Amino acid sequence: MDTTQLLKGVLDLAVLAVLRDEDGYGYDILRRLREAGLEEVGDASVYGTLRRLFAAGLLTTYVVPSESGPHRKYYSLNAAGRDQLTRSGKLWRSFATTMDALLDERGVAA
Repeated sequence: MDTTQLLKGVLDLAVLAVLRDEDGYGYDILRRLREAGLEEVGDASVYGTLRRLFAAGLLTTYVVPSESGPHRKYYSLNAAGRDQLTRSGKLWRSFATTMDALLDERGVAA
């Protein structure tokens, strides 16, 4: 199974989850996703996801000056983003539970 296809379906949720406890700028969010185990996530995918989530009203942004380069645009969850994270998290857990049960019933090794 191609993990890039799986990532497409869950990248919004993963980005919202990464921003749950701490705001971040694009590269920082990408780094945190990769450190969490999503090594195959692409730069362009994360930046596109951030733009889409912002346009959907789920994130707010602010700019922080940097002494060592260009200013950084930070993203943070707003109330709508937190609500979406909760809804999507519940849906993901239900889906994962169903898949686990299907795999266990069919004797597929984990």
